[in-house]
Amino acid sequence: MAIEYRIALDDHHQFSYRVELEREYDPAQVGDGLPKWTRLDYNQCSNCPLAKDRYSHCPAAVDLHRVVEDFHGLPAFHKAQVWVRTPEREYSKQQVGLEEALRSLLGVIMATSACPDLAQMKPMARNHLPFASSHEFVLRTISLYLTRQYFLLREGGTPDWELKGLVDQFKRLQLVNQAFWQRIHAICEGDSNLKAFLAFFSLSSSMTVSLETQLQKIRPMVMNTGAVS
Repeated sequence: MAIEYRIALDDHHQFSYRVELEREYDPAQVGDGLPKWTRLDYNQCSNCPLAKDRYSHCPAAVDLHRVVEDFHGLPAFHKAQVWVRTPEREYSKQQVGLEEALRSLLGVIMATSACPDLAQMKPMARNHLPFASSHEFVLRTISLYLTRQYFLLREGGTPDWELKGLVDQFKRLQLVNQAFWQRIHAICEGDSNLKAFLAFFSLSSSMTVSLETQLQKIRPMVMNTGAVS
């Protein structure tokens, strides 16, 4: 099962990526030719659970390095045509800024990496929606979390209907986000990668600092306010 991205720039340069959703990561097979910023101890996340004696490199950084370096030095306002193919359907968007295109691509790569913290986002990647708006991101995230709580209830567990666990989950992801920003900040000459990461991180932070605000924004999308009870 894979998701394919093709990004064509106005100058006729084209980049293609195939993201296997269930790919294996063997820390012993990581090559020596990877850039310094992919090493585990390079701005390592403060909450990273990986042992340095087993992992020489950050799994998410290893997966991301090709995309980051492909767009190294390109400005975010650069326009592109983007095609995305998932197992279920195809998407395309014309004259989209690199920031938006990369945000979707980087997000699905990170969510399917071998990073234990980012793996919490894997269900979103399995139902990938390119170019998702902030409202769509919030709605999909909360829907998946509440679905998980429903199955937990059915299996005899204690569900979290107050979304406290979701907030805690995104607080951990915020630490990952901050560390990744430091990883790539020094090596990105242009701003396409930086702005893509910043947009991706901003979506995540909205789930911790303003969850109630985000809930009120999506309420009209799921409630029929004109219904008679």
